[in-house]
Amino acid sequence: MNLLPARHVIGSIRSFLRAPAAAVWLTVVFAQAAGGLFAQQPEYTEAERSYWAFQKPVKAPPPALNTADDRRWARNPVDAFILAELRRNGLQPAPEADGETLVRRLYYDLTGLPPSPEAVEAFCRDSSQGAFERLVDELLASPHYGEKWGQHWLDVARFAESEGFEYDRHLPDAWRYRDYVVSSFNADKPYDRFVTEQLAGDELAESLADETAQREALVAAGFHRLGAVRRNAGNQDVAFSRHEVLTEMADAVGSVFLGLTVGCARCHDHMFDPIKQQDYYQLQAYLAAAHEHSVPLAAAEVLAKWKAENDAVMAELTKLRAALEAAGGAERERLAQEIKQVETRLPKPLDGIMTVANKPEVRTEIHVLQRGDPAKPLQTVAMGPPGVLLASGTSPLAEDTPHPRTKLAQWIVSPDNPLAARVIANRVWQHHFGQGLVSTPNDFGANGSQPSHGELLDYLAVELVESGWRLKHLHRLILTSSTWRQSSRAEPAAQRISESRDPENRLLWRFSRRRLTAEETRDTLLAVSGRLHVEIGGPSIMTPVEPDLVNLLYKPSQWEVHPDRRQHDRRSIYLIAKRNLRLPFMEAFDQPALLTSCPHRAASTHAPQALEMLNGTLANDLAECFAARLLREAGDDADRRIDLAFRLATGRAPTDEQRSLSREFLRTQPLREFCLAVFSLNDVMYVD
Repeated sequence: MNLLPARHVIGSIRSFLRAPAAAVWLTVVFAQAAGGLFAQQPEYTEAERSYWAFQKPVKAPPPALNTADDRRWARNPVDAFILAELRRNGLQPAPEADGETLVRRLYYDLTGLPPSPEAVEAFCRDSSQGAFERLVDELLASPHYGEKWGQHWLDVARFAESEGFEYDRHLPDAWRYRDYVVSSFNADKPYDRFVTEQLAGDELAESLADETAQREALVAAGFHRLGAVRRNAGNQDVAFSRHEVLTEMADAVGSVFLGLTVGCARCHDHMFDPIKQQDYYQLQAYLAAAHEHSVPLAAAEVLAKWKAENDAVMAELTKLRAALEAAGGAERERLAQEIKQVETRLPKPLDGIMTVANKPEVRTEIHVLQRGDPAKPLQTVAMGPPGVLLASGTSPLAEDTPHPRTKLAQWIVSPDNPLAARVIANRVWQHHFGQGLVSTPNDFGANGSQPSHGELLDYLAVELVESGWRLKHLHRLILTSSTWRQSSRAEPAAQRISESRDPENRLLWRFSRRRLTAEETRDTLLAVSGRLHVEIGGPSIMTPVEPDLVNLLYKPSQWEVHPDRRQHDRRSIYLIAKRNLRLPFMEAFDQPALLTSCPHRAASTHAPQALEMLNGTLANDLAECFAARLLREAGDDADRRIDLAFRLATGRAPTDEQRSLSREFLRTQPLREFCLAVFSLNDVMYVD
């Protein structure tokens, strides 16, 4: 092995110590060795603070419209911002979509379900002023609105009803959080309240007199329990496990509510954004006292009886497992079978609320960790928001309080936080247009995308706050704009120019088509076939799955199919959300696994999708029902069946070519096969 001469090593050290970075390095080393608080909080340059996302949004006046045509086209301020950017780039908006397209688009945007033929016909017949606005209000008032927009939030909140990893432990009360989200959207709960309840609902519940409100707040705080949890065998290090839970909670707060990848500062200062490692652990400190907690809903005597039964069986299992550890050979295999039999005697969990509670006596002391390693704690930290989001000269440290997460929530929804309103306004825009004004909705930092229309995003953010944080107000503003009403097809000459200058349609010179999500696809097939069961809320439903697939991951007792066949036809949001086992149909159409927050659904195209639509059990069963519906409602007339099939599935009558091809197909094929083919039409699978 070749070694450098000693004089070269000494020279290198001397050069380093003369460099400005050496002082910083030595300060950190000695501060870490001391193990105390930093003497000073991290400093941020004006350049770091001046980044657009770290500045408070300002509601600039909408751009002036210079021509009569532009003034006629623009229905509200949204259009003025969009049109100004189009004009700057020499582009023009596409024509307005026809009535059939608009009503179908609106139904899917707000409810996730197809409109009935009667609803389409009624809208297209209504030429009175304000007809479209009345339909917007009608659908915003529909209980299906909360189901559709609740699913968007569940994606972001990484909702699942099992913990993932090796054991994928079931969370039997998680469905209450899902119902809380759906009802909150339906009630148009102010977003600042919605945020506060999820971050600190258990703390809020202490001051609420109404029992229903208390329960709702406790359920909302279940947000902190939604992350994937690794529960390995008993030899796992407790401190390490606790650190992993706190890390997941802090990362979720950053991405969901702030749109920042704060987790990148766990092991070192963020490489792209001015988020220091100390900032990360100050944010985590707000969560340090929060621990898993369940609130039983059963009467005291029922709970006592359940506990006695459970304790007795667990004691028996403990003895058997100890014997299994010591046993060998054939004895182990008898013992293993006995353990399985005893496990079946465990009483089913009682109804309860999955939430968190502060336990100051076991509050985790938060340190900056060397390279994020809980075995290498450095200086302790107090609670505080990321310093770059505060005004220069403001101390980020919060005073100690028995309600730390309430403090966190108050800061997140305060006028001084530049991100919260922008992030949720961007999410609303994203789900109406297919992509956000910031196309990286969980990352507003330097490594994310820049906003395509920064002034419009700020306008929407301030408008949301001024409306009392009402999301339905934002929906109305967006949906009643000419921008949203555009066709997905521009005039040929204009389309060529626009595609060459803005191929990704970031400037919104047309409406972007999108494929239905997994949930929308399944719900559409159920609705069109006449089988959709529209019951709202309640415990999640387990539907039949191939036994080999279930047995690979779970015990039979962990996948109990609901005995009521009608319940299998509920909307997809009410199906059990296991992390390790997604329903094959849903997985094929890109339902996320939700190990972390999912800000944007993928829309892939691959062979298993076609196989599910042609050979899958669900599609074939529902094709049978669709055929029976056509026979029942259209009788023996082939043309009437074809017409009704298209109106139910696509929201419009068939074209002449589609009618001709359908007649030809039905001369040689059964109606069921025709229905199966209709399910796979692009006009069914895509929203135009």
